[in-house]
Amino acid sequence: MTPSRGTSKSAQLTVLSWNLERNGAGDPAQRLRAHKLLASLNPHLVLRQEMWGSETSGNQIMYELEDVLGLRGWLGAQASTAVFADPGTFQPLREWPVVGPMWAQPPTALTFRFKSAGTGSMPLVVVSYHLGYASATNRLAEAEWLSTFADKTWTTRDGETVRVPALLAGDNNSYPAPITDDDVPLPDLKAIADRPHRLHRSFVGPGGRRVMDTRPDEALRVAGLEDVARYWSTASIDGKPALSRTVNACDTHGPDSRIDRIYATTDLLGAVTGVDVIEVPTTMSDHHIVRMRLDAKRLTNILDW
Repeated sequence: MTPSRGTSKSAQLTVLSWNLERNGAGDPAQRLRAHKLLASLNPHLVLRQEMWGSETSGNQIMYELEDVLGLRGWLGAQASTAVFADPGTFQPLREWPVVGPMWAQPPTALTFRFKSAGTGSMPLVVVSYHLGYASATNRLAEAEWLSTFADKTWTTRDGETVRVPALLAGDNNSYPAPITDDDVPLPDLKAIADRPHRLHRSFVGPGGRRVMDTRPDEALRVAGLEDVARYWSTASIDGKPALSRTVNACDTHGPDSRIDRIYATTDLLGAVTGVDVIEVPTTMSDHHIVRMRLDAKRLTNILDW
């Protein structure tokens, strides 16, 4: 693994979330190109989905990806998701192997200490997740279980028990609830040509009418987790690109959509300094990269009790 990049208190932290299609579709050269692209963005945290195959041959692919990224990695159950972190910036304190009973693709969750905030600082929970593609009912239950990661506690130096900030990112296989006109519009159900996919992306709403699935987004926001792209789009005068598509329109799945999102508890929003989407060729992946930047000094002030 390449040397840690570390973080000064005046630095900007980069967090990336990416569902790399089938982890490079079994093509080692494609997987290498994709992770070199991630490495070129100098991330401190990478939250990956579709890590399939990384567990084979004694996690050989995971070690390969650690080396390319220059980050330490943790692979979740069923090689569905992973978290990579810069060891000079984030100190792992614990893993959360029990993530709930109904996951089609289990998340990877850890508690980290942000080293710049000091040894007595409050930690934060980091989760990479992938909500199931085929069942809106199960996705809602998965989102409800994700909310438990916004409910972890820590005892401060003064003996006070407080909730720990949380940062979650992944492929939601569902849509953000339409709150702002700048967001990618919800597709019309009939604009999705693939009939099974119509079922996968919708549910029966009030009055028996089938509507597009926004319930995971609504559930996470009820639980105090904010969509950082939506936050940044209104907090910054140049924030509109934060709401860019993360999946391109296609014949079967319908129009452009913002399926991939980063969520944070509200206490972390003050450290956000940018959110955008880095588009990749569709020959590399069917999802684009979501990038968030955090100000290290602001994050230190939030965590240093």
